[in-house]
Order: sequence, then C-alpha cells, then structure tokens
Amino acid sequence: MSDKEQTASGFSRETLIEAIKLGAGSFDKRGIARALGLKTGEQKHLLKQALGGLEAEGVIRRDDQRNYALAGELPAVCVVEITGRDIDGELLAQPARAEGKVPLIRLAPGQGAGGRGEAALGVGDKALVRLAVDDEGGYEARLIRKLGHSVQKILCVLRKPAKGPYRLVPVDRRSRHELVPAKGESDKANDGELVVCELAKERRNGLKTATILEVLGDVNSPGAGSVIALHSHGVPMGFADQEMREAETIASAKRQGREDLRDLPLLTIDPEDAKDHDDAVWAAADTDAKNEGGWIVMVAIADVAAYVTPGSALDRGAFKRGNSVYLPDRVVPMLPERLSNDLCSLREGEERPCLAVRMVFDRHGNKKSHKFLRGWMKSAAKLSYNDAQAAIDGNGNAKANALLDTVLRPLWSAYAALCVARARREPLEIDSPERRVQVGADGKVTGIELRERFDAHRLIEECMIQANVCAAETLEERRVPLIYRVHEEPSREKIDALADYLPNVGLKWTRGDKIATSRFNHLLKQAKGGEHYETVNEVVLRSQSQAVYHTVNQGHFGLHLQRYAHFTSPIRRYADLTVHRALIRALNLGDDGQSDEERSRLTSIAEEITQLERRAMAAERDAVDRFVALYLADHVGGEFPGRITGVTRFGAFVRLAATGADGLVPISRLGEERFVHDDRAHALIGEQTGGRYRLGMIVSVRIEEATPITGGLLLDMVTEAEPGPRPKRGTGRSAPAAGRTGGRPWKKGKRR
Repeated sequence: MSDKEQTASGFSRETLIEAIKLGAGSFDKRGIARALGLKTGEQKHLLKQALGGLEAEGVIRRDDQRNYALAGELPAVCVVEITGRDIDGELLAQPARAEGKVPLIRLAPGQGAGGRGEAALGVGDKALVRLAVDDEGGYEARLIRKLGHSVQKILCVLRKPAKGPYRLVPVDRRSRHELVPAKGESDKANDGELVVCELAKERRNGLKTATILEVLGDVNSPGAGSVIALHSHGVPMGFADQEMREAETIASAKRQGREDLRDLPLLTIDPEDAKDHDDAVWAAADTDAKNEGGWIVMVAIADVAAYVTPGSALDRGAFKRGNSVYLPDRVVPMLPERLSNDLCSLREGEERPCLAVRMVFDRHGNKKSHKFLRGWMKSAAKLSYNDAQAAIDGNGNAKANALLDTVLRPLWSAYAALCVARARREPLEIDSPERRVQVGADGKVTGIELRERFDAHRLIEECMIQANVCAAETLEERRVPLIYRVHEEPSREKIDALADYLPNVGLKWTRGDKIATSRFNHLLKQAKGGEHYETVNEVVLRSQSQAVYHTVNQGHFGLHLQRYAHFTSPIRRYADLTVHRALIRALNLGDDGQSDEERSRLTSIAEEITQLERRAMAAERDAVDRFVALYLADHVGGEFPGRITGVTRFGAFVRLAATGADGLVPISRLGEERFVHDDRAHALIGEQTGGRYRLGMIVSVRIEEATPITGGLLLDMVTEAEPGPRPKRGTGRSAPAAGRTGGRPWKKGKRR
C-alpha cells in the first residue's frame, strides 16, 4: 500500500493490522470497515485491495465464516480438544483443527472442573471456548460449553418432581437448565429412564422444550454408566444392516497362495477374559552357524484385510468407529462378532488366514533380518498371561506345561535376548499401575483391583513392538505411503514446568541438556524408594506428548524408535488394517491391498482415527469413573487414604489409594482460612498459618458425594495442612480463593 493510497483510504497498513488484531477473528470485511470508520465506496474498494495484499503475504488469514485474523493467531471463540494437564493438574488444550505450530492453551481456573452433578472435562473431550492472550504469549480459555457428539442431541433423565410436570435433567449438564418434555413426549418413557432428546421450538420465557428421540433404559440399572459414556461421546453402537449382511454372507478365506504354517506351534497369550485373539507368537533357536545363540521369532496376525476390503460396508463401518472401545462391563467392537470373534480370531485348534513376520535376532537382541508372508495357521493353544507365567515359574496347569519345553521356554529365551537390546535402546520406563473394575454377572461392581504385570505381558509387548517396527521399515524401504504411530518429544513448556517442580522434591532437571528417554529414566530411578516416587511418575507422565497417527514419520519418543507403525491389532484398530493393506500391496501378497483411493486419503484417515482414538479413551475413562462412583456411593461418609495428584486455584485433586478413583476437594473444604495456589511450590498455602497441601502429599479424605450418573466424586479434606512459613502478602503467583469464611473465589492473576 503506497502513501497516496493510505491518504485516500484514510487508514494505514499498521492501523488495518491493529483493527484485525482487535477483531481477533470476529470481523469480516464489513466489520473491519466499521471499526476503521470507512464509509465511501472508494475507501471500501481500497480496503478490499489491502486485505487481499495482506492475505497474499501470509500476514492475515480467513476462517470458514470469512472472518479475518492475524496468521498464527487463534480466533476469539473456537473449538478446542483437551489434551492433558500440567503438573498442577490444570487442563491443557489445543485447537480441534490444529494447523502448523500448536499454541499453548490453558483453561482458566475452575473451567471444566465439574462440580455437583456436573461432569468434568477430560482428555479427549471437546469444548467451545472463548480465548484471551495471556501474559506469556499463550492463551487462556474460558468454557462456553462442552461439546458432545451433537450439540442438538442431549442425554437426559426423565424425572417426575413431587409437584409439577415432568422434567428432563441433562446428564452432563451441557445445558445448565432442565428441559420440559414437549406435549405428549413424557408418555414415551418412565420416571428415571435415560433418554436422548432434541431441542424443540424455543420459548421466549421459561424452560426450553425437547422431544424424546430414544429411550435407553433405567438410569439406575447396571450398565447405565457405560450407556451414558458411549452416548455422551458419540460412540456408535451396533452395526448397520448392510454391515451385518456382509458379515453374515462373507466367504471364508482360502489357503491357496498362502504359506502353510500349520505345523508351527504358534500360540495366543491374552488376558483371561479376551474374546478376540489377533496375535500369535512362536520362537526357536536359530540353527544358522553364523548366528550362534540367535533366535527366530514369528509373530502372526489375523488377516482382517482378507475380509474387510476397501470401500465395503464393513470397511466404512470400521473407519467410522476407528477402534474397539473397552468398558468395564462390555466391549463395543470395531467389527461385527462374526469377524472379531470368529473368522478373524486366531482360535485354538482352528485354521485361520494370517499376515506374519519372521524375524531373526542375534544373541544380543539385534535384528538381523525380517520377512513378511501371508500364511495359513492353526493356533496350538490359547493361554492367559497367568497361565503362561505360572508354567515358566513352575506352577503351570497341564495345558501350559505340555507346551513348556517346546514353545514357552524358547519364547522366554528369545525375550531375554530382546531385553538386552531393549536395555540399550532405553525406552521410557514410567511405572503407571492399571486398575480394573470388576463387574459381576448382574452388572454390579464387585471390586476394583490392580492389574498385575508379569514377564508374560512384557514378552508379548516386546514381540509386538518388534513386529510394528518391521512393518514401518518394510513400507519405507518399498516407498509405500503408510500411517505411522508418532510420539513426539515433550514440548518446551512441559519440560520447563517439570524443571520448575522437581526442586520441590529434591530433584533437578538441567534445562540445557538434550531431552532423552534416558534422562527421564534416571530421574525415576533417583525417586524410586522415596516418598515422592508416585508423584514423580505422575509428573513425568504428564510432561509427555500424546501419541498420534500421522503420515509423516516423526519417530516414537517414548519407545525410543526412529520408525514405528501399528500392525498387530487389525481386529480392534483401523490404523493396523491400513498398514496390512499397504504391506499386501507393497509385497504383492494379493489383490486386496491398499487401493489408490485409500492411499490418497491416508492423511485424512490418520487425522480422523487419532480423534476417534481419543473419543474412545474419553468414553472408557468416563465409564470407569461412573462405575467407580457407583461402587463408592455405598461408602459416602467414609474416610479413605489418598494422595494429592493435582493442585489448582479451585482445589486439590486426590487419588484414592484403594480404588485409584480421582476426586476433587474444593478449596472451600480445606479449612477455615483462605488458601492461595502457589504455582512454584505446587501447593495450596493458608494465608494466615502458612499450612500447605502440596502435590504428592499423602492425605485422608471423606467422601462427601459420589454421583454415578456423572462419575463425579466430591471429597472433604480430613488431614490437617502441613506446617510451613506464612506467605508474604503479595508474593504469590495465584490470587486467594474463598474458604468457608466467604469472599471471592479468585482474582485474575499472572499465569505461568
């Protein structure tokens, strides 16, 4: 824009950019003209030219509503996805449609935390938020509303009050107000039943009305927690008629053209309650004199690609689901049961098609070669992890003992060699215990147990990792595009937060040194055996990036591998199915491999299945929360030991030791004095006494409220605060929150 044009237009380049910045994505061309006070046709013509020039330079951009914003800046209102928590437990997010460098977004204190009868936001959830730039160039987000699978459909419970008409009470309180059934709608369901609703015509005054689209059953029935979780996150249940027709009429695969592996004693090792078996393993000493002490390991995977072909109804349905979803009382499979539990399942003693990789390792666990083949196998046995481990430990049952010398001991010996190479590679070794909700035949929770991990688990895991690496290497060598499993190294912001925290527990992180898995492992070893070990594990885990699917290889940081793809679970993950098809095409193993159309869509497929994986994780987490809340509802008023896993400006998150359940102690329940959040000390500190509740502190809490319908757990602090120096007024990084004596919940303070 020349000086003459500036004079004629009445605005300069700088004022135009400032106006766009002021609009923050809410101004279209007309809004900018109004902001600049432009009225004449000539001024508006020059504005159009100037906007076109700035857009061509990449200084500004337009969104789907044709509003302008500075390139690299986010609009004032946008959809975000919750990606994790920082060390203090505050929610982190990124734009749902992230492009280029992803900015750091923190939810403002209290936003998305849930409360009485209100579901909290969790990793994988999406929300509509209003953004504001914070003091450090990132963004602070304030929640407008949580987004489920549809903003028009609402999951409710039909309630008949003691007085007045029926009400529809939203389950996740996405709408803050109850709804009224439209005329005649209350006849569709009974009091206390879960229903899917849709808003009807708006009322100018009073409550909004809704129509009932579907009745899901009694909210207090066993399994209601799973139904709510699945519907809340939009996980599709059931299969389309066309999918079922294809599944029921599909012909069994033929042995012709496949390598015969039936004489090889491949076996499956899975959890005791597994219904589908998509991987089998076998190992033997290598007889090649040039590889003395070496091992041959075979990993055979169910050949799902033989049944689910590109573009079929089964393929479209599998892509729509992205993966199977595993809840405490049920599995929502990616494929119909005829495939997942029958034709594609490597059942004991039954012949099945497979895609296998034969790997050769030396005695130090270094891979010397590998080869993929399309085979025809018959599983020699189905063992559980417990069965296999017990046999190795000398306590096996007859079935496992019969395989001890011929199959199990060779597998363990091969695994010992792989462990040597794994130790040199040094993947991330976070100790993250997994708890399992036990559900009885009647659908009620009978207990919550810690899952034991044996060498049997680690053996299968390492075999699968090696097979996944082989798949990525083969496709790269053949220059065939594929979907990688990518895990980037932690962001600088998360590393800085970790480095800030560690001195509080007597540890340190040198910021200038290279980020490597070995440094994290050394940190965990330093903490092991001490009182802060669990907390250090937690904060190291929170510092990691989330794994994604991507067509551009960026390596797998956690496993410390240069290339990695998912190949070993095509029954339950769509990503693995795409890798199978790519291998079939690359190695000329059949005419049912990767199609040109699928190849052209790999990038969008990777983006979609990443989101679907997070949707499944969120649904699984929510279902567990609801089942645990149901279990703990009988213990309201009871006191339990736990550990503080997060401190925020609105309270402390506590994980109960016995169940692993996470609950919130609101800041108003910490005592009679006012508490402030000290983000450097990662603690809530009393203004008068200096008493503190810090991250990692062992405490006792009382269950004040357990709400199965939302999975909410409200706790009351029993343990007295640890003594500490009284904070100097005005030195805290976070402003005070109200205690029982009243006052403002918080003031806006400087964010880290």
